[in-house]
Amino acid sequence: MTPTSSADVIIVGTGVVGIVIAEELLDAGVSVLMLEAGPRVSRAQIVENFRNLPLGLKGSASSSYPPRPWAPHPMPPTGNPDDTYLQLTGPDSYDQTFIRYAGGSTWHWAGTCWRMTPDDLRLHSLYGVGRDWAFDYDTLEPYYVRTEYKLGICGPSDPALQWPPRRSKPYPMGPLPFSPGEQRFTEVVKTLGYTNIPTAQARNSGVPYDERPACCGNNNCVPVCPIGAKYDGATALARLEAKGAVILSDAVAYRVETNARQQVEAVHYFDQNKVSHRVTGKHFVLACNGLENPKLLLMSADDRNPNGVANRSDQVGRNMMDHPQLGLSVSLSEPYWSGVGPVVNSGIMETSQGAFRSEHAGAYFRFNNFARNRFVTFNALKTGLVGKALDQEIRRQTACTADIILAHEMLPHADNRLTLSGKKDWLGLPKPSIHYDVGDYVRKSAEQYSLPIGRKIAAAMGATDVKLTPKFNQSKHIMGGTIMGNDPANSVVDADCRSHDHANLFLPGGGAMPSTACGNSTITMVALAFKAADALVKQAKGA
Repeated sequence: MTPTSSADVIIVGTGVVGIVIAEELLDAGVSVLMLEAGPRVSRAQIVENFRNLPLGLKGSASSSYPPRPWAPHPMPPTGNPDDTYLQLTGPDSYDQTFIRYAGGSTWHWAGTCWRMTPDDLRLHSLYGVGRDWAFDYDTLEPYYVRTEYKLGICGPSDPALQWPPRRSKPYPMGPLPFSPGEQRFTEVVKTLGYTNIPTAQARNSGVPYDERPACCGNNNCVPVCPIGAKYDGATALARLEAKGAVILSDAVAYRVETNARQQVEAVHYFDQNKVSHRVTGKHFVLACNGLENPKLLLMSADDRNPNGVANRSDQVGRNMMDHPQLGLSVSLSEPYWSGVGPVVNSGIMETSQGAFRSEHAGAYFRFNNFARNRFVTFNALKTGLVGKALDQEIRRQTACTADIILAHEMLPHADNRLTLSGKKDWLGLPKPSIHYDVGDYVRKSAEQYSLPIGRKIAAAMGATDVKLTPKFNQSKHIMGGTIMGNDPANSVVDADCRSHDHANLFLPGGGAMPSTACGNSTITMVALAFKAADALVKQAKGA
C-alpha cells in the first residue's frame, strides 16, 4: 500500500479538469488524493526535448513527451503496429493526440478558449438535430467567468469582437495583437462580409498573471510554452500540494471498485513496477481525458455492472466527437508572414451559427499563425537549390504560404464508439479501439458550405495555388464518451457531471459534452469542472 491510501476525494487525472476540482475541494477543507498515470517533469526538460527533436518531428504535438511504458499515449507512427496505442476503424480516423503526463494535455494545447453560444446548447430544440444540454447558457455563463479568471484568459473588451458578446464580466486581460498575416487576413475577409475576431486564449497578454509571465511571442505554444505564459496544468501542481493535496505520479488506474450499494469504494492502480495498489475515498472523480475515462469505466466491469461502471445506459464510450477539420494550404502572390505571436490568435466564428444547422454543420475558419519555416523547408529542398538560393527559397515560401483551417461541429452518434480492443499495452491493459464516422451532417457542410467559403477566402487572399487536405483531420478535442443528459436511459451523467448510476462518482470534462459547437472545447470542459466541483463540495460537506 502507498503511504497515503485514502482521502475524502480521489481524483484520477491531473489535467486542468482534475486540477480545478482539486483546488475547489482543498479550499473548502476537503482532503484530496490525485492519481496520475504518467511522469511528473519540469518545463526545462520538455523544452530541451523539443530543442533536440529533428526538424521533421517539431510539428508533432506529442514528440516532446515520450510516453513511459506503463502510460502509453498516441505518438507519430513508427511502422510497427505493436507501437500503435489507438486501434482505429471506420470511414474516418479518430486519430487523437493527448499526453499522459502530470499536468495533462494543456502542456501542448494552443490555449484557445472560445465559449459556446446559447444556441449551441439547444441544437435539438432549435434545429431538430443532436441533443440539448441539461441546462441553458445562463446556467453555464458564471462558470465560464470563473474559468476565465482561474486560467488567465485574455480577450477583447469590445462586445462586437467577443464570442459570444453575452457575458457578465470582462476578460481579466486584453487581447494580444495580430501578426502581420492575421492582420492582412482580417482585412481580406472583411471585403467578403466576414469578421475575423481575436481569440480568447489562456495566455498572459501584456502583464504577469497568476505568477506567470507575459507572452513574448515564442510561437511554439504547441508543443510547449517555454516560459509558462500560457496556462498549463503543470503550473498549478505545486500550489495544490501546498494546500494539502497528495499527488501520486506513475500511477495507472485500471479498476473502479463498487460495493453492493452501487457506491464507488476504491480505485486500483498499477505503479511503474506493475505492482497493484488500492486507494479508498468517500467520493471519486474521473478526470482523465474523454478516451481514458470511458476506457477505465469499461475495464471496471463487475457482476453488478456487467457492461462497465456507470454504464447502465450502454452509453459509455459512445457518441465520440471532435471538430473534424479540413485544411487549405495556399501559395500566395504576396507575403503574409505568419508566425509572430501565438499559434492561434484569431478566427471567424459567425459562420458557426444559423438556421442552416437543421441541415448541415456550422464551421469556424482560422488563419493558422504557426511559423511556416518548419513546414516549407522540405519542399524547398526538393527544388534542388543550394546555398544562398536555397535560403532565399525557404524565406519566400515562409512568407508566401499559409494554412486556412475549416473546423466543423458534429453530432453525437451512438455508433461512434470506444470499446476495449484485444491488443494489450505494457501493463497488460486493453488498448482503446474507436470506430468513427464524421457523419453526413459534417460532409454536407464541407460540400455545400465550408469549402466554398474557404475557397472564396483563398481567392481573395491572392492564392496562386490551393491544396486541400485529402480527408477530415481531428482537432484533438475529445468529446462525448460519457455524455450528459437528464434521462439516465440515454446518458451517463447528470447536469453536475455526476454518474446516474453511482451517486459518489463524478465524470466531468469533454466526455460529458452533448454538443461540440465549432470552437475548442477546453474552456467548456473547465466550466463543467467548476459546476461539478460546486456540487461535489456540497456533497462532501454533507450540505
